[in-house]
Amino acid sequence: MYDEILLPTDGSPGSEAAVEHAIHTAAVNDATLHAVHVIEMTEVGDLTQDVPGTESDVEEDVQSLFVPVKNAATRADVETTTAIIEGNPPEKLIDYLEQKEIDLVVMGTHGKSGISRVLLGSTTEEVLRNTPVPILAVRA
Repeated sequence: MYDEILLPTDGSPGSEAAVEHAIHTAAVNDATLHAVHVIEMTEVGDLTQDVPGTESDVEEDVQSLFVPVKNAATRADVETTTAIIEGNPPEKLIDYLEQKEIDLVVMGTHGKSGISRVLLGSTTEEVLRNTPVPILAVRA
């Protein structure tokens, strides 16, 4: 049913909770798992322009987010690719899933509601509203 599964990861409890669901679904469907992290420019800031080595430190931190995913995927014999993308997370995730012909997105959610959701926004909600691909939202 699914050939390409997208797992956005940011190290949050929500994204960590989604890992098991994504790997299980990929294993059952013999699908490729795409673990993706989108770096917002506000995460990196202007420091990368002025401080030597900062860009590599940021990339090292992001690569460490993929370690639990890769380890779990290896144990489940699931083919996995990783990608680090810069930009607005919902927009970049939607671009990625269109380019890679993703069949399913498995995303963590913080479970916020009411005013906190409105003020903070929700990447999961925005991706859900703007793509025809099924989304499995996993609450932390």
